Amino acid sequence: MKTNIKNSSPFLSVTILLIVVGFQAFSHNKYKGSAWKDSIQQIPGKIQCELYDQGGEGIAYHDTDAINNGSGKLNPVNGTFLNEFRMNEGVDISYTKFRVPAIDNNPFNIIEPIMDQLYVGWTTPGEWLNYTVKATKTGTYDVGIMYTASGDGGIALVLDGKQLTSELKIPSTRNDKEPIAWRQWHHWNRIDSLTNVKLKKGIHILTLKTVANGNMNYDYLEFKLKE
Repeated sequence: MKTNIKNSSPFLSVTILLIVVGFQAFSHNKYKGSAWKDSIQQIPGKIQCELYDQGGEGIAYHDTDAINNGSGKLNPVNGTFLNEFRMNEGVDISYTKFRVPAIDNNPFNIIEPIMDQLYVGWTTPGEWLNYTVKATKTGTYDVGIMYTASGDGGIALVLDGKQLTSELKIPSTRNDKEPIAWRQWHHWNRIDSLTNVKLKKGIHILTLKTVANGNMNYDYLEFKLKE
């Protein structure tokens, strides 16, 4: 299930890199995190970025501060799922809002997002997220992303503690015609093939790390098996 996260204030967009940080020698047996709600995300398919592993700071994720700047803050506590999603964790989460005046339903989207979709925002370089994933088939996969970026950014992927990709450039979605400054963080785009990677069938730990610039919002990564 994908949770929607969007907010109406600027997010620190970040470059993404998948990497295991803070583990000594990587081992599934030593890893103390676990899939969100014990539901392993599947490849091929979409890896919902807000559904990073359980385990907390330094195990399932690293964030530059302990405050969730979206859930419970920008989106105040009101008893609703979207406003309070994972609000006691340091990863910053919001959801796409279709409102008047427009937020995520604005005319500067390159690709229109889904309403009420959770996403990770306020990203800064050095932050990372771990995902327990299951590849159902061995093969080569195209890797895509649904995102916003207020300025060019960069991400990278690490699998089971080993570098899976070099830095992947994430092009800016800023638009000089945008009249509302904070909405530069709400121009959505999708890249269907940032790169392609080889994966073996089985369960893996995928780490997504923001590498360059930040100021990016991450909705999902998508892995499509090449024919």
